[in-house]
Amino acid sequence: MSQSLGRLVERQIQKALAEGKLQGLEGEGKPLPDRSGEAFTDMATAVAVRIMAEAGTLPEEFKIKKLLEAARENYRAAKTEDEKHVAMALIAELEQRYSIAVEARRRFMAP
Repeated sequence: MSQSLGRLVERQIQKALAEGKLQGLEGEGKPLPDRSGEAFTDMATAVAVRIMAEAGTLPEEFKIKKLLEAARENYRAAKTEDEKHVAMALIAELEQRYSIAVEARRRFMAP
């Protein structure tokens, strides 16, 4: 950021503080959400995912990823070979669905 732009931004922030415009905002006094996973995605995807999350909806691939994590935990907790076989089949199916969802999103977002 250029020096003059930085000063302009800082003046605007100080003005908003002085006018009380930065008080009573949603999330005030709370830590910022952990968005470290967004470091490896492009900005458009990160913004789109954040908007959907704030609206209470998630892309299909996120839902499948949660199911996949639960299926892997079930596999680790399985005691018999039959339970492990069933859990592994579910993991394979979910991994395939996840890959399809990721590819569909990438194709949709491609220029």
